[in-house]
Amino acid sequence: MGIDIQHHHVRKNRREAPKSEDPYLRLLVKLYRFLARRTDAKFNQIVLRRLFMSRANRQPLSMSRLVKQMKGRDGKIAVVVGTVTDDNRFHETPKLSVCALRFTEAARNRIVSAGGECITFDQLALRSPKGQNTVLLQGPRKAREAYRHFGAPGVPHSKVAPYVRSKGRKFEKARGRRSSRGYKV
Repeated sequence: MGIDIQHHHVRKNRREAPKSEDPYLRLLVKLYRFLARRTDAKFNQIVLRRLFMSRANRQPLSMSRLVKQMKGRDGKIAVVVGTVTDDNRFHETPKLSVCALRFTEAARNRIVSAGGECITFDQLALRSPKGQNTVLLQGPRKAREAYRHFGAPGVPHSKVAPYVRSKGRKFEKARGRRSSRGYKV
């Protein structure tokens, strides 16, 4: 076998399996790997790919966002490859069928008390093996606090937050930050 000189350093940078050693997650991967191979549904391939993801890329989805996304989609199952969390800023929860990897206790109570149901991915595979009547949802990926600091702070028109020891009058508030102290970017 020859070596492709142009591309011999190129590698596929994607996960082929989860980093986690969690046996339950591994079983789900086994199940969805089978479904992705044996069905022609794109749904199973997407779920499998999301099961491989790191926790930073499997952002939690709040109940308020979930309810907003499911408005006008009665009878469909919301599918979240991640955690569903409670949001105490809103009160009315409609009847929902939700499938997720995890539910916080308050979120589970809220869904069940509204007459809805919380199901797992193996139950979902039995109900809709091709992802029929499902809505695939995801939490906001860039909501992590770390994303506020990505980029270059102090550059003109940059809204990037610098890493500062404290947020007070004495900390990074002088030259370059206000017009009275030289200049303001």
